[in-house]
Amino acid sequence: MTSTSSADADCLFCKIVAGHVPADVVASSERVIAFRDIAPQAPVHVLVVPKEHYGDVAVLAASDPALLAEVVALADEVAGELSDGQFRLIFNNGPHAGQSVFHVHGHVISGARLGWTPA
Repeated sequence: MTSTSSADADCLFCKIVAGHVPADVVASSERVIAFRDIAPQAPVHVLVVPKEHYGDVAVLAASDPALLAEVVALADEVAGELSDGQFRLIFNNGPHAGQSVFHVHGHVISGARLGWTPA
């Protein structure tokens, strides 16, 4: 769906990765960074982002499944450090699914009992 590259000059998350835009970073590895969402939907709401630019999760899965596994592993680590280790990991894939920043990112939602309300 969306292209891949090392960085996208117009991408907010690429700017965060480069240190040009501040973020409350809670964890990072060589290829992945995790920072608090600026509009949290739960007591723990952290975005887990590959440092390399991939437009969405489907492109990442097709291009570098090992990196997607690293994103999930860091999400698990963050949930264990910031809450009880139980979490929801959400990837919005495309604008109709609610994706507003087109750099793949998983939302780690935790810190409270999470219900499910189907639309």
